Amino acid sequence: MSAGRAIGLLLGVAADGIVGHPKNGRPVAGFARVARALEKRIYADHPVPGAVHAGLLAGGAVVLGVLTERAGRRSPVLQATGTAITTWAVLGGAALAIDGTELARDLETGRLDSARDTLSELDPRDTDGLTVIALSRASVETVAESTSDAVVSPLFWGAVAGAPGLLGARAVKVLRRMNSSPARNQRFGWVVVRLDELVNLLPTRLAAALTVSGAPVVGGSAAGAWRAWQRDASAHPSPNAGRVEAAFAGALEIRLGGRTVYPHGVEELPVLGDGRNPDAGHVTRAVELSRVVGWLAGLTSALIALLIGLRHRRP
Repeated sequence: MSAGRAIGLLLGVAADGIVGHPKNGRPVAGFARVARALEKRIYADHPVPGAVHAGLLAGGAVVLGVLTERAGRRSPVLQATGTAITTWAVLGGAALAIDGTELARDLETGRLDSARDTLSELDPRDTDGLTVIALSRASVETVAESTSDAVVSPLFWGAVAGAPGLLGARAVKVLRRMNSSPARNQRFGWVVVRLDELVNLLPTRLAAALTVSGAPVVGGSAAGAWRAWQRDASAHPSPNAGRVEAAFAGALEIRLGGRTVYPHGVEELPVLGDGRNPDAGHVTRAVELSRVVGWLAGLTSALIALLIGLRHRRP
């Protein structure tokens, strides 16, 4: 069965890259709409309703994955098919490439208002008044973090736990994005924030490692990616996000981080990397690097699935 899971993960990655999702019909967007509708019914400024919200939605996603996994036990072909469809449904690599390319094009042609609108759909920061440099920095940071969140993390947990891992990891991240303000983090979103930090503890480090490995493919610096990851990431307030952002900064030889404005206030984030300020060209290269990391994550997840299967077969 491990071979079926590994093949399914690779087929799902291929389907995401080739077929993708229509912008207004992405499965993850449908899940987010359901989450918002449920939140309207049970929201209260307290951790308990937030825990119920996270439990129902993330737990429901895992149960759906369990049912998918059980259906695939009949044969490796069924398992590969179920895993492939689930992988395609949860991955955001193709969507990220489209959005990132749109951002780079708008920045290159000076359509800053359009770039601000696109970025505001992907990142919780306040985009009003951002300059070309600030928009380029925010775009690269968003591409880096989303590569880990929407590609590497679900693939890693898919390799470890199959369809339940794929669906559960992606569900937790979507719920985390819905609770991005500090006030919600401390109360309604407290449980899902802590769960997200735990779920992504290993995948973000894997994403950073794959960024180091893939940097030379896009003309980047593997040494720079490693150096920035090891030197700068620990200063980031997030236990996870700073890893892959620092690796992207080092790989592209640019500086990320610094003063960031959110609706709830200003945060002085640590500077990641030691190169030049980013521009539109670096956003394009970040998208290319994201694609490379995605394919490496697919191969790595397939290998992990095979190794886990071989270990379980041993007497």
